[in-house]
This record gives sequence, structure tokens and C-alpha cells, in this order.
Amino acid sequence: MCVLLFMQPLSELARERLKIIYENTDGFVIAQQDLQLRGPGELLGARQSGVAMLRFADLTEDEDLLEQARLTADELLRDAPDVAHTHLQRWMANKHDFLQV
Repeated sequence: MCVLLFMQPLSELARERLKIIYENTDGFVIAQQDLQLRGPGELLGARQSGVAMLRFADLTEDEDLLEQARLTADELLRDAPDVAHTHLQRWMANKHDFLQV
């Protein structure tokens, strides 16, 4: 059971979020619809909204491309970890510490 509490007045965005939670019980569906409402946010930082670090992909539109990139990354980590490390350093600079989590 889930009890949703809120105070008036509600913004349109707040209404949409409550509607999503009210109409769905699948956390993945809720997360996907929330992602569509607010955008991808900052992937490796503390903020939960804003411009994503991804420069070439749209998380909601490019699922196939992102899956292929994930598979390629797994192969690179397995077959050429030194190349993967160099690539990570180039793209992430000082943010590589976040990936240790």
C-alpha cells in the first residue's frame, strides 16, 4: 500500500508526478515516465535535474544505441582494460571517482 500526501497548491509538474505514481505500480514504469518529465539530470553528480553529460544520446529515444554502447563497453573492459581506462580519463577527467561506487 502507498499513501500519497500533498499540500495545495500543486504545480502542473507535481500533478503529473502524482498521477504517474497513482496509475502505476511498476517502479521501472514510474522511473521511465519521471525521466520523460524531468529529463535525464546529471548522471555522475549530486544534482537530479539539469543537462546530462551525455552529448550525443537521448536516454528516452536512443535505447538501442545505448544498449550497443553498453555491450561495446563491456567488451572493451574485458579485452582492452588499458584502452578503456585511457578513454575514461579523456571523457570523464576528474569525475572518474564517481565510477568507483
